[in-house]
Amino acid sequence: TESTRAQWYLTGANSFQGCGASRGLDITSTGGATLEQASGSAATLECNFTLDPTDTGPLDIEWSLLASDNQKEDKVIILYSGDRVYSDYYQPLKNRVHFVSADPKTGDASIQLTGLQSSDTGTYQCKVKKAPGIKSRKILLTVMVKPSKPRCYIEGSPQEGKDVTLKCTSAEGTKPLQYNWERTNENKLLPANAVLDRVGGTMSVKNVSASVSGTYRCLAENRVGKDDCFVHLKVVPPPNTAGIIAGAVIGVLLALILIAIILFCCCRARGKKKYEKETSYEIREDVPPPKSRASTARSFTAMSSQRSSLGSMSPSNLHEYALKGQYDQIPTEEYERPPSHVPMPPPAKVAAPNLSRMGAVAVMVPAQTRDGSIV
Repeated sequence: TESTRAQWYLTGANSFQGCGASRGLDITSTGGATLEQASGSAATLECNFTLDPTDTGPLDIEWSLLASDNQKEDKVIILYSGDRVYSDYYQPLKNRVHFVSADPKTGDASIQLTGLQSSDTGTYQCKVKKAPGIKSRKILLTVMVKPSKPRCYIEGSPQEGKDVTLKCTSAEGTKPLQYNWERTNENKLLPANAVLDRVGGTMSVKNVSASVSGTYRCLAENRVGKDDCFVHLKVVPPPNTAGIIAGAVIGVLLALILIAIILFCCCRARGKKKYEKETSYEIREDVPPPKSRASTARSFTAMSSQRSSLGSMSPSNLHEYALKGQYDQIPTEEYERPPSHVPMPPPAKVAAPNLSRMGAVAVMVPAQTRDGSIV
């Protein structure tokens, strides 16, 4: 089976390596033993070799990830043996590792790792065996994470005479990270009193003035990438303390005046409402009662009698009737009930002889019923 063959290969390779047997087989790659790549990219681990006609055994190529701890075993990641490729040994690199050459036995045993992750960092070993020869090569791969988009912000009050600090930080990125500040104007010169911390990403400016105002750029970088951010610093003059205090005092006074006006209006409205409520229960005694129908009927009967008398009189008697009407007219309710509460004295009775001397003429007045009709 494949697993048995792989185990046999590892045992035989270790025995050959231990004996130090090597004849014509040789690895010719001259690239560096260390390699740094950014996460998400691809890395090619070179392993070129040459064979000698005296090497007659089967060709086996093994790539393994060496354990960082001696107590752990190395992990085989890909194997070429018996003209076949086996790449399912290491689950974290499954479908991400393959030989660069379609036929590794031609002398190119290089592999490529795709979609690099920070966990792929480690020492990889290429081992080529063709009995009786065996050779190996080690490469240290470091997968670095480039800086994430940094965040720029200002700490401190940007007022003239104050101290401010411009800060820049990236949440992700393989250290060491370097932070560099520059101004975005033409000369890109920083203020003369600026103090930089390239590791912490800060720029401190003491006793700032209006000339410090402007836009600043922070560049965060490491060996595999970089990114930047911008921040605008605007230095303002100190506030007018006297004006602020005066404005606050005036505001408090206006608020007190407004509260006093509101309280005065509320008290006045409440007193007016109470007065109206009390006066609504008073009895108006000076208002005369309405006229009754009986009084109206008597007035109408009196008027009818006067018209009858006038109709039976001659023009010569009109003057006498006018004098008589002052005494014979039936008083209406308005005369019977004067507006004042003091009762009126009864009219004085005049004797008949006196009436004759005054020129009065006796007139017969028809009798009337209680409701005013003539009997």
